[in-house]
Amino acid sequence: MKCFVTGASGFIGANLVHELTARGHSAQALLRPESDVRGLDGKKFERVTGDLLDQKALERGLENCDWCFHVAASYQLWMHDYSPMYAANVEGTRIVLETAGNAGCSRIVYTSTVGCIGLPKEVDGKFTPTDELNLATEAQMTNHYKRSKFQAEQVALELARKGLPIVIVNPSAPVGPRDVKPTPTGQLILDFLNRKLPAYLDTGLNWVHVRDVAVGHILAAEKGRFGERYILGNADGNWTMQEMLKILEEITGLPAPRMRVPYWVALAAAHVDETISSFTGKSPKAPLAGVRMAKYKMWFNPAKAIRELGLPQTPPKQALADAVEWFRANGYVKK
Repeated sequence: MKCFVTGASGFIGANLVHELTARGHSAQALLRPESDVRGLDGKKFERVTGDLLDQKALERGLENCDWCFHVAASYQLWMHDYSPMYAANVEGTRIVLETAGNAGCSRIVYTSTVGCIGLPKEVDGKFTPTDELNLATEAQMTNHYKRSKFQAEQVALELARKGLPIVIVNPSAPVGPRDVKPTPTGQLILDFLNRKLPAYLDTGLNWVHVRDVAVGHILAAEKGRFGERYILGNADGNWTMQEMLKILEEITGLPAPRMRVPYWVALAAAHVDETISSFTGKSPKAPLAGVRMAKYKMWFNPAKAIRELGLPQTPPKQALADAVEWFRANGYVKK
């Protein structure tokens, strides 16, 4: 298939291009002139220069394409002005999906986030991972990134109802190779490796290999039902932060931090950090949005994607080991 990929320089997007080309598909990659394309090293692709709001570039890149993967998003947890985020994530999504539909793409895969799935609720001290039937409300969107992605997912659902061949995927917390930037989850692993993680918060994520997420996108194009959402996660990947750090200790031999920071302490520190940032213009080390998200166990059930798509289930420990290996091999870890 001839495939168009937005966000191809990002973590998921780069791995998606690798998986597409490995399967014999061709990739048209929408990239800004300044995009860091190290994650695409060694792969053949056709570059389309532009951004999500560049209608002409989108039309040019989507010409004669069979599949469109809209992976790109503005992902910052702190900005002076959030209007560019909403422009990219909401309006950009509408433009990409409509242009793909007008270009005649037979499949359009939109990359949402598990942030748009309802959060698990605690019952008798236990959390039951939630699935696609648990609908989040806009009131649960506690930061601008989640709010903009929630609005973007509503755009995708609306266009699917109007007949566009859209399948929505909701990745959880991917880790693995080619995390060039790195992502917040990758930075956590990197801080552990560089001994910059003295303590942890009592939170939880669903950890999944980024390769499985990339393959999940392709499976969604092949088998996904239009207008449906699929959580791209790992059934065995619902770990607390303490459990994840213990696994990193086993993989690396480095000691995991033993001190847990109370939530109220982290929240107070984030308020101070963001106040300083409002004067300096520099991003805070601990944004309020990140701390507020860490209040919850973000555990999810990917059974639907496993059942309907055949989503691979690489052990999460292997995902962490592959991330560690990639960071070490690419000079991210200090000697």
